Amino acid sequence: MSSLLLLTNALQPSAEVLPALGLLLHNVRVAPAEGPALVDTPGADVVLVDGRRDLPQVRSLCQLLRSTGPGCPLLLVVTEGGLAAVTADWGIDDVLLDTAGPAEVEARLRLAMGRQQISTDDSPMEIRNGDLSVDEATYSAKLKGRVLDLTFKEFELLKYLAQHPGRVFTRAQLLQEVWGYDYFGGTRTVDVHVRRLRAKLGVEHESLIGTVRNVGYRFVVPEKTDKTPKTAKTSKADKPAEPDRAVQAVQADQADSADGAARAAVEEAGGAAAPPSSASSRR
Repeated sequence: MSSLLLLTNALQPSAEVLPALGLLLHNVRVAPAEGPALVDTPGADVVLVDGRRDLPQVRSLCQLLRSTGPGCPLLLVVTEGGLAAVTADWGIDDVLLDTAGPAEVEARLRLAMGRQQISTDDSPMEIRNGDLSVDEATYSAKLKGRVLDLTFKEFELLKYLAQHPGRVFTRAQLLQEVWGYDYFGGTRTVDVHVRRLRAKLGVEHESLIGTVRNVGYRFVVPEKTDKTPKTAKTSKADKPAEPDRAVQAVQADQADSADGAARAAVEEAGGAAAPPSSASSRR
């Protein structure tokens, strides 16, 4: 069971626009035939647009839906007379007559969703491995943002290896997958292209294409480097406390003052001078 979104301004949409929908097990939701209505409407597997009346306005709505990209097939429901006005610039995926039976409606919905799935699976993608990015859509490869000047076969070889990181391929396998069955050249061609690829990758990154002796080649997954320093800096709390020289000087001065006062008191009493304190002797 699929989720269908029907855009119409009819009062009785399901029964009036496409009666066959009432005989199918799909979940049908209805919204006004206006572009802003899609903002507050959940996504759907297929969007149906009521095009039985006011064809110029419906055409603008279909073009708006196609430009904003709802991400699902767009089907237009028209009368038999309205078929003459529909062209490719409407941006729709298929048309449905309002008199179509349940079997036809089900088949067209199934085909529309199937084509959408195939298109999604075959859509170009970007392959990323470390500093290397390979974009199938633009047939370009970048290394740390620098565009690599590759020939078509060099790009195809790099892309195929990057698609299967770590997997080892023989020269015969690469020749078959990249050059095709109808290529009659020898496996030496693979070695030549690998050597050229490594030269364009540069000395720093030529190891991305690894050689497995007596077997073939593989794409080497870059290792993640740990930037955390191995030795931590010693904090101030871990350092042994150093004696405060200013405190020591004050203590020495106090000891000297005490010794001087003691000597003066002895002299006034007529006695012999007291021996110097330990602090004075140390000085």
